[in-house]
Amino acid sequence: MTDIYDSVTEQLLDAALLHVPFDGWSEATFKAALSESGIDPVQAKSACPRGAVDLALAFHRRGDSVMLARLKSDDLSELRYRDKIAAAVRFRLEAVADKEAVRRGTTLFALPIYAADGAKAIWGTSDHIWTALGDTSDDVNWYTKRATLSGVYASTVLFWLGDDSVGHEATWAFLDRRIDDVMKIEKIKAQVRENPVLSRVMSGPNWLLGKIKAPMKMPDMDLPGSWTAPRD
Repeated sequence: MTDIYDSVTEQLLDAALLHVPFDGWSEATFKAALSESGIDPVQAKSACPRGAVDLALAFHRRGDSVMLARLKSDDLSELRYRDKIAAAVRFRLEAVADKEAVRRGTTLFALPIYAADGAKAIWGTSDHIWTALGDTSDDVNWYTKRATLSGVYASTVLFWLGDDSVGHEATWAFLDRRIDDVMKIEKIKAQVRENPVLSRVMSGPNWLLGKIKAPMKMPDMDLPGSWTAPRD
């Protein structure tokens, strides 16, 4: 049944993208996609119970898939780790053919009712990037890495949406600065660990953080307030 749902969603998404720039990820867009795709309404609602909201999330997942395919095909072995992360974020943005669809999605997921869905989608992108780059952390670092990258990715997307520079060069420069900021934080953390006085001060908090473990499987983890549609 999952393959059928995925096929229906992909067909609806292809039809919807023609209308998103004008009507956003709205009920009007979903109805137009339903009419033009010829999908049975019962199947459509089973695959996308929330209509265009589920199509917006499918659009985001499609971009993640394109990014992952490029991460597998491109040779990043000669890059520094921070440059691999930057490349992954860049690949994710370059996977988007329609910037207006992202802009409309940003507006949708800014609504309180859908904010958790948007946060979960961004977290998922960050998790895909870290996993693809070989992250093996299983403690609190699993969370901090993804939370930090989620912030970098989200801020870069917002900058990219307003960037009209040639080849989005301003966006890539912005991305590099954000990653440099993160690396500075990591450097400070390392200095604290190496300082005999500060390391003793932080021994208690570090012990507590050391008890935190990463979840066994990311796909099963829901952020607070998120909603997963039941499927037969």
